[in-house]
Amino acid sequence: MQASMNQIVTLDKDTWGLLRNVLVEHQLVKGDLLLKPGQVCKHIFFLQTGLLRSFYLTDGEERNVAFTLENSFVTDMKSLRSGQPAQLSIQALESSTLQSIPKADLLGLYERSHHLEAFGRRLLENLLEEQEEYAAWFTLYSARERYNRLVKKQPDLVQRVSLGHLASFLGIRRETLSRIRKLK
Repeated sequence: MQASMNQIVTLDKDTWGLLRNVLVEHQLVKGDLLLKPGQVCKHIFFLQTGLLRSFYLTDGEERNVAFTLENSFVTDMKSLRSGQPAQLSIQALESSTLQSIPKADLLGLYERSHHLEAFGRRLLENLLEEQEEYAAWFTLYSARERYNRLVKKQPDLVQRVSLGHLASFLGIRRETLSRIRKLK
C-alpha cells in the first residue's frame, strides 16, 4: 500500500505511521459485497489482492461501471462525500484482501499532516479522472474501439473478468462482445 500511495504523494516514515494506525483489514470471498445500495460509504478502500467490480442495479439489470485490480483504491465518492446512501454496489469477483481508511479518521489525519491532505486530494482527483475517462468512452468511441482500448489499457482485466461482466462494462450485449473478439 505504501508504494501505491507514494506514487500519488511521497509519505515520510512518521506520516505513514499515522496512517497505518487507522487502517482496517478486510477479507472478502468471491461474491461478497463490500458496499450495498442503501449503505452510506464511510471508507476509502485499498485492494491488496483480488479483484472487485463496481456496479449499479437498474431495472433489474446489473451495469458494471468499474473494475478494481490489485494495488488500487476504490470508494463510492458520492456517498463518501455527501453522507447519502449509496446507489453503487462494490463486489468481490475473486477472494480479496483490502485495507480501509475510515473517513472520520482520514479527516482527522488531514489536520495533522499536509502530506496526507495532499494525498487525499490527489487520490480523489485520480478517481474522478478515471470516471470521466470512462464516461467519455461512450461519446467518443464505438463498441469495438472501447474494447480495443480496454485490452491495451488493462490486458490482465480482460483475462480475469467474465465475458458478461466485460460486456456490461463496455455497454454492449455479450453476443456483440463475442463478435468483436472474433475480429481480432
